[in-house]
Amino acid sequence: FCGECLQPCLQVPSPLCPLCRMPFDPKKVEKASSVEKQLSSYKAPCRGCSKKVTLAKMRSHVSSCTKVQEQMANCPKFVPVVPTSQPIPSNIPNRSTFVCPYCGARNLDQQELVKHCMENHCNNPNKVVCPVCSAMPWGDTSYKSANFFQHLLHRHKFSYDTFVDYNIDEEAALQAALALSLSEN
Repeated sequence: FCGECLQPCLQVPSPLCPLCRMPFDPKKVEKASSVEKQLSSYKAPCRGCSKKVTLAKMRSHVSSCTKVQEQMANCPKFVPVVPTSQPIPSNIPNRSTFVCPYCGARNLDQQELVKHCMENHCNNPNKVVCPVCSAMPWGDTSYKSANFFQHLLHRHKFSYDTFVDYNIDEEAALQAALALSLSEN
């Protein structure tokens, strides 16, 4: 893992490997010199100016490349086509944006919630209800995570919408998963 990806795992009292979930000692984390060597030797073209840059220096180059900055400035921004007069349905649960359980910051998507909590509340020992889990059909709005930060890091690295069909019940989902598993083998 790169340092940026591993950093949130190190900011909790009992760090767990982001891959296998086994406890690990942060003092024994070693740099993968073979990976660093590959990143320093392999070159790829910049998506803006096409200059060949080593992968180790690509982020730095892209952040200062004027061609990339121009491309980003010309990207279309989302604007609704026309305003709507239709009311927003009130009976559909919001599973897209969440409220921070610590400070009440609103309209955070799943990734923003994880980032926000790790940057602003990682030293807060209070047990809180996970707003993502409580929004799910199976969610318990009163369950407080013993270690909210580990929970966020391990359970919310992906969006449930990618994997869950909210329109079928648990038994139908199980049967569909079994059928798919049998058809793949």
